[in-house]
Amino acid sequence: MADSFVTDALRLSPPTSDDERHARRVARIARQLAAHDPARPLSLKKKAVAHQVPKFGDLRRHDAKVDISDLNHILEIDPKTRTCTAEAGVTFCDLVEATMKHGLVPIVVPELKTITVGGAVSGCSLESMSFRYGGFHDTCLEYEVVTTDGEVLRLRPGGRENSENAHLFQMMHGSFGTLGVLTKLTFRLVPAKAFVHVTYEKHATLEAYMAAMRAHAKDATLDFMDGIIHSPTEYVLSLGRFVDEAPYSNAYDWTKVYYRSTKERADDYLKTPDYFFRYDRGVTNVHPKSFVGRLFLGKLLDSSTLLRLADRLHMFLSPDRPNVTLDVFLPSTKLSDFLAWYRATIDFFPLWFVPYRRVRDYEWIADGYLDPVEGDDMFVDIAIYGCEQAPGRNYYREIEDKLLSLSGIKTLISHNFFDEKTFWKVWNKPNYDRAKAILDRRNLQRDLYEKTCRAMQGR
Repeated sequence: MADSFVTDALRLSPPTSDDERHARRVARIARQLAAHDPARPLSLKKKAVAHQVPKFGDLRRHDAKVDISDLNHILEIDPKTRTCTAEAGVTFCDLVEATMKHGLVPIVVPELKTITVGGAVSGCSLESMSFRYGGFHDTCLEYEVVTTDGEVLRLRPGGRENSENAHLFQMMHGSFGTLGVLTKLTFRLVPAKAFVHVTYEKHATLEAYMAAMRAHAKDATLDFMDGIIHSPTEYVLSLGRFVDEAPYSNAYDWTKVYYRSTKERADDYLKTPDYFFRYDRGVTNVHPKSFVGRLFLGKLLDSSTLLRLADRLHMFLSPDRPNVTLDVFLPSTKLSDFLAWYRATIDFFPLWFVPYRRVRDYEWIADGYLDPVEGDDMFVDIAIYGCEQAPGRNYYREIEDKLLSLSGIKTLISHNFFDEKTFWKVWNKPNYDRAKAILDRRNLQRDLYEKTCRAMQGR
């Protein structure tokens, strides 16, 4: 089914190469997993901050930990094949810095600097290249995964009709740390230039906005596309292209707020790394919110610092009415229905808009649930960040119910209120159980529903 290559020989002599040092790190993790007592749930201790919404009573804080904090090395960048092999804990800011030296960048770079490549797979990361390439997972060629029995597997992609190995590869996408430990990835790169030139196309109606999005998606010269819906009458489409030179460059890592600039400017130039992480101080919920606050604290309060602070101070988070921070994902043809309902019931703006071409039918989604309209493979991600809930209401549950009626899904990094039966109408339980039986046979990591819907609520 898959290759196993942890051997006793790794312990006998000093490591002489990056691959040997990596193999020793993996062997340590495999031994720790194999020896773990299943009576206590297990989660990961990473060097980078966890990029999930901090929650008041999340049980993962009390889990036993498997330490993967040393899995943060880039093992190979191959300019000829345009591929990179890296350990799962490598952050995208480090990855972009390293690959740019070769005139290359990862395909689909998530918006926050310290998201890791392993986290991007497990948590379904997307960004402004997704209109062409799908998610980061769709650019991956191979995974190394340690099962919780301590076996080390090499997994490669394939369709549903292919081997069990290929099935396991596909099920790592969206698994949220419940299917073994992802330790190494090989993924594709694309050529890059020093700057990105972004133009901002303004539209007054959703119909015009979506028509423009579909037209631009066919433009082979376009490298990036996302947007901000500032209000029901202000839609901005952000269209980016790599360029070698720029008359100036802006960075949005201090006092300037990127999403606001899309409303105020006609175009902009950013250094390529600054473009990738233009939202690192917050997408549409930038902190601090005031100019004075950003002037004095803006350089200090990046996304990682804010997440760490919120997690350490979790006892002060609201257990009953947490702010809404989530992404919804649905066929582009259903967006009009969703936004009409959303304006009538919640009416919070601005929203981040990310077009997404689904390049395959994902095995982790229930069969037939998220089917596109024939001839239209474009989906959209709508990010609702920082919305305060009205007293007596649960926006999370209301959004979940509406998405079910539209065959849409939501991210699981935030607060989830599905009952178990409803959850498995959206996520594919037979496919998940098939992978779980191999990658986490003893259920050391909880299953997907238990981790994301119960344990995160402290249940």
